[in-house]
Amino acid sequence: MNTPNYFRHAMLTAFASTALLFGNAAMAQEIPSSQVPAPVLAAFDKAFSGAMDVEWHLKGTQYKVEFETGILFTDHDAWYDASGKLLMHEEEISTSDLPAAVQASIAKEFPGHKMDDAERVTTDGAVSYRVELKGAGAKWEVAYDSNGKLLEKRAD
Repeated sequence: MNTPNYFRHAMLTAFASTALLFGNAAMAQEIPSSQVPAPVLAAFDKAFSGAMDVEWHLKGTQYKVEFETGILFTDHDAWYDASGKLLMHEEEISTSDLPAAVQASIAKEFPGHKMDDAERVTTDGAVSYRVELKGAGAKWEVAYDSNGKLLEKRAD
């Protein structure tokens, strides 16, 4: 197996999944937890037992849950299929918690931009980081892998 090609394929698959999930989440309908399938609730409770301020949304067959954890009320979004499989998890993180390679790449590729609103995104075991950048007249939303490789950039 060619590791670089495998890694590239895995990351592209993760970002395609992310785009699909975001598109679905944008038009999601809020639902009460009583309308969430038992396997989804069980998987969520097992993975995030301390969750607070839980809100469920449904789009098609995907269940999105927005919630907070910890004493600092860290924001999370998680997407599940009806069987309870976790499809994607986004967790708000401090920009100082970004891997050093990601911080270095941002500094090199976007000099003078300020980092804002960072998230760790896990899709099918692949971890990436999404960051909003603000600079002189320009705003970007970027995504990097853990090694600091730019995976996506779009004007915000």
